[in-house]
Amino acid sequence: MKLDEAKIKFIQTWGALGSNWGISKTMAQVHALLMISKEPLCTEEIMETLNISRGNTNMTVRSLIDWGLVYREVKVGDRREFFRGEKDIYKVGKQIVKIRREREVQPVINLLNSLQEIDENNNESEEFKKQMKEIADFTKRSDELVGKLVEADENWFGKMMIKLMK
Repeated sequence: MKLDEAKIKFIQTWGALGSNWGISKTMAQVHALLMISKEPLCTEEIMETLNISRGNTNMTVRSLIDWGLVYREVKVGDRREFFRGEKDIYKVGKQIVKIRREREVQPVINLLNSLQEIDENNNESEEFKKQMKEIADFTKRSDELVGKLVEADENWFGKMMIKLMK
């Protein structure tokens, strides 16, 4: 397989995975392109490579910057903006988990906590409150565990994974 073919397959596959992390296919493809590019790319290079519009490229790059997965770079003597993708896959993974926790898990925990605040005091409402508390406690503990993994040193995490695979 030629390098260009391998890059295209990676970008397409990473793009398909994007919907699993809660982002669009295009956002994941731009991220993949910038992650594997040796040099930072300008908007026009991203547009041309992925065959997407300027508006889509600008919005997507801005979102990736907000996610902490892409960085702006300036080249002396060039007025264009250039973008570089985070190459450290541990940082990429940690950042994706961090953002998803903030956007998805925290709102669920807040909702589950608010659902326990029922004014009625009868058997059915008490059972409902008890069930919501158990789900909230489980969700909080799961979130805390994921948080500890995200905060952990990647060397520790790698060593743990190797031990588990033996």
